[in-house]
Amino acid sequence: MDMQLLEKTGPNFSHDALMMARKNTKDAIALIARSIAPGMLEEDARMMAKETLERLGSTKGWHKILVRFGPNTVKNFEDPSERGVKLQTDDLFFIDIGPVWGDTEGDGGETFVVGAGDPDMKRCAEDTKRIFHIVRKQWASTGMTGKELYDFAFRTAADMGWILNMELTGHRLSEFPHSAYYDGTLAAVSIRPSANLWVLEVQVKHPSKIIGGFYEDLLLDDAEY
Repeated sequence: MDMQLLEKTGPNFSHDALMMARKNTKDAIALIARSIAPGMLEEDARMMAKETLERLGSTKGWHKILVRFGPNTVKNFEDPSERGVKLQTDDLFFIDIGPVWGDTEGDGGETFVVGAGDPDMKRCAEDTKRIFHIVRKQWASTGMTGKELYDFAFRTAADMGWILNMELTGHRLSEFPHSAYYDGTLAAVSIRPSANLWVLEVQVKHPSKIIGGFYEDLLLDDAEY
C-alpha cells in the first residue's frame, strides 16, 4: 500500500480544525448522553441526537447517527436496531456520531450506564475505553501496522473477557469526505498509521450476555488526552 495515498489530505485540511472537530464531537456526545434517561425510546433518542447536532452547528454527518440501547448494543454498525426498545432503569447505551463541522469530519463514540446496572454493564463501559488506550499506547510505542493493531486489540479484548467486533475496525478521518482518499478500514492497512489521521474503533460484546459497548477516538499522542 502506498502510504502517501492512504494518508493524503486536501488543501483545506488543518490540524487545528481537526482538533476543534474532535472537541465539538466530544462535547456533543456528552450533551446527548445527559439528555437520555430511562423510559426513553431509542428512536426518540436518535432524533434528539440529530436535533442536538443541528443546534450545535453540524447539519450533516459523514455517517449515520447511532444511539443503541440495551439489546441493540451488540448489533453491528450496519444492522438495524430492534424497534421500540426503551432504556431500562438499570441499563447501558452507546452513542456513535460522525458529524461534519465546517468542512472537517468529527467522529466519536462512548458507552454509558444508567442506574445500578449489571456489574458487567459498568465493566463493559469502562473496558471499551481501557482497550482503546491499551491499543493506542501499543501504537505509540511500536511500529505496528493497522492489521497488527487490530490483531492485538482482539487478543486484548479476549484477555479481558470480551469479544471484539472485527467488522468494525477503524478508518481514516480528514476534511470531508475522507473517502476521497481512502474508504477502507484501519485493520486493512499494512502501514504504521500516523497520528491525526486515523480513528481507532473498539466495539465489544459479552460472550454470553446481551451486553455490548463501543468507544472510538482519533489515534493521537499522549499529550492530546
